Amino acid sequence: MMLRLPAVLDPNQLDTVHKLLADAKFVDGKLSAGQMAQRVKHNQELDKGAKQMDLLNNLVMGALVQHPVYRAGALPLRVAAPYYARYKSGMAYGDHLDNPIMGADGVLYRSDIAITVFLNEPDQYDGGELVIRTAFGDNAVKFAAGDGVMYPASSLHHVNKVTRGERLVAVTWVQSLVRDPARRELLYELHQAREKLLRISPDAGETTQVNTAYMNLIRMWGDI
Repeated sequence: MMLRLPAVLDPNQLDTVHKLLADAKFVDGKLSAGQMAQRVKHNQELDKGAKQMDLLNNLVMGALVQHPVYRAGALPLRVAAPYYARYKSGMAYGDHLDNPIMGADGVLYRSDIAITVFLNEPDQYDGGELVIRTAFGDNAVKFAAGDGVMYPASSLHHVNKVTRGERLVAVTWVQSLVRDPARRELLYELHQAREKLLRISPDAGETTQVNTAYMNLIRMWGDI
């Protein structure tokens, strides 16, 4: 399941992000890549020790974790601190899979879901589409600044070469309460029906049935 996350960041938040990144130190993105990904990764990432990191994380992650589509679609258990990636003209990231287990210092998590939040407008750069490969074909994603996309981290994906301008994104990963992506999709669809019923017919018997089914499926499938 691929979901668009509209307006994770509003214009004021984006302006703050741009000011923080304007004079920030970026390093070669290969430094954070696994052995296979190093061969195809050509971008830059904010230095992990950058003084702007905490402010950026508080802003970006603070907004993401409150987003209703994220909360319903991801059913998050753990979420990683993001990477802030920059692609200048000529840079790209070839086909790769994200590492299945991430983390450090004994704090590990399973990467069930990948999330990209776009930090600048699509007309500010050519190319740079995030291309997610699925059984039904390739999905090319290049959303408005502030919007995000979430998709199974098990999906083969790449970033097309940037041919003009600069692409800025925040990237993070989530360990979900529900490991199986097909089950997460079913739960999200059921959640949408449940939310509508709670709005229009909160006292109906069908609303109670759908709510009970949703809650008990999470109880059945939840992995904590």
